[in-house]
Amino acid sequence: MLSKVGSYDHARLTADRARTWAEVSGSPLAAAAASRELAIVPRHQDRHGEAQRLMTSAAADVEAPGLRTDAAAAAYAQMLCTLAYTAARGGQRAQALAMVEEARHSARRLPQAPPPGRLLPISPAAVDLYAVGVHWALGDAGAALEAGKDLRPDQFPTAERKARLGTDSAGLVGVEPARADCPRAAGRAPGRPRRGPGPARDQR
Repeated sequence: MLSKVGSYDHARLTADRARTWAEVSGSPLAAAAASRELAIVPRHQDRHGEAQRLMTSAAADVEAPGLRTDAAAAAYAQMLCTLAYTAARGGQRAQALAMVEEARHSARRLPQAPPPGRLLPISPAAVDLYAVGVHWALGDAGAALEAGKDLRPDQFPTAERKARLGTDSAGLVGVEPARADCPRAAGRAPGRPRRGPGPARDQR
């Protein structure tokens, strides 16, 4: 939240302290979640290389013990989604697409409704929503429409994720003039565009 309002110094300090205490706790998932929050700060400042290094390290730390539980698989999928979007914002197309596909693979066994209390409650639908953002950031409106064509608000339990679906859908309005008022509608429309401008601001 501090990053989203432009308070980057406070955001970095808060996230760094959170990561320190998460590491002290001995929980690799807590440490990964804190590292993700820390990586988002430089990403919002367009320091994509630094953000990617932090996220790559966090993903490797989650994967190293093995993804034996749904909680670990969810954490790994979340790290990959954030890494994919970070790479896309930095113009690293091949890495972004590879990471979002690996996230889909990791999330395929997860339930559509994450259990209460899960630290990183991602679902297959949430990964698809990240894919929309990745393709849109890369300037590929057609792929973004395809990735989001089956997404519905009822698949997302929080107001923040429902809003993200709405804003991503709204961002695609106009790329298919007079026909596409949401990813689902645009996914059925012929002659979908393959290219389009990326988002003006990083708000994830």
